Amino acid sequence: MSKVPDLVKRVLLGRALSSAQQHEQLLPKRIALPVFASDALSSVAYAPQEILLALGAGGLVMYHYTPWVAAAVVVILLTVVASYRQNVRAYQSGGGDFEVATENLGSNWGVLVASALLVDYVLTVAVSVSSGVENLGPC
Repeated sequence: MSKVPDLVKRVLLGRALSSAQQHEQLLPKRIALPVFASDALSSVAYAPQEILLALGAGGLVMYHYTPWVAAAVVVILLTVVASYRQNVRAYQSGGGDFEVATENLGSNWGVLVASALLVDYVLTVAVSVSSGVENLGPC
């Protein structure tokens, strides 16, 4: 019985890699970009709507602050881009935030950062799914 799921998994995903092979594997850019950029993409897709909803809750007068909120978002975005560029230059092996935290703060902090990233990815998917369902419903 257990051979059928294993066969299906092997046909869909290929043979399992040994532990020694897994260390050297990198995702191709066409897969890595949509997988790991989902957090930034969802922020760009859903944040403006949520900001306008929050400002709308304060009344029509609060919409006056929309350009200032947009400017703050742009400043934060530029800061994040600058930070990522520095990390990519300093840590070219592709380890990302886990590698940065592990090398600078130790392995316990690296595990904490990796755990936070996993939670972030799960929450990003939850927000994306809930927004999709909301947009499917009647206005």
